[in-house]
Amino acid sequence: MTRWITFGKEAGESTLPRHDGKPGSASERLLEQHPEQADISWPKGFDAGIVHRLDGSTSGLLLVACSLSDLTYARKLFGSGDLRKRYRFLTNRVVGWRKHTITAPLAHDRKDRRKMVWQRGAKTPHRGKWYPAHTEFRRIGRRGDLHVWEAVITTGVTHQIRIHAASCGLALLGDRLYGGTAHPSGQFYLHHMHVEGWPEAIPLIEPPSDWPESL
Repeated sequence: MTRWITFGKEAGESTLPRHDGKPGSASERLLEQHPEQADISWPKGFDAGIVHRLDGSTSGLLLVACSLSDLTYARKLFGSGDLRKRYRFLTNRVVGWRKHTITAPLAHDRKDRRKMVWQRGAKTPHRGKWYPAHTEFRRIGRRGDLHVWEAVITTGVTHQIRIHAASCGLALLGDRLYGGTAHPSGQFYLHHMHVEGWPEAIPLIEPPSDWPESL
């Protein structure tokens, strides 16, 4: 029996159904391809059995549970810190290093509910508690005039890669929320490729072939 489904989310679509009721979510496409997922009463926030979320502009791998017990197990795996979630992103920024690891804790911005902040010091303004966050960056190469980077995370804080990248001078192309250079598409470029440490073999999903090569 299949325990998990691997599903590719497209850039620009929400992971779960939109609050305004308009169509265009990964969960809706998933149910079209796997209608049997609709027969299970999934908990709120885990529509169609989707185990984790990706931001609207983020494309790539979604893991989907096929039973409530496997959803519970999958959530424990994601919270364990034992999984390595591998991403690629585009930036037009240049730094003088090829590898870097950031462990700055993250928290919600005190004034802007859309944003997170990274801990610059003991008195960094924030709202709520600080969340541990660990991100490894590695330069992959170039795509035209742009630079391709890999990010690997073992934690899963909201906007983690986006704000850690911005904090070290690698703001994602198109990510205006965190100081990235605007792109005509109106989106930022981040792609979830793979999860290392998953108990079953899962595919590696390469970034979309239509990613831009210039601003």
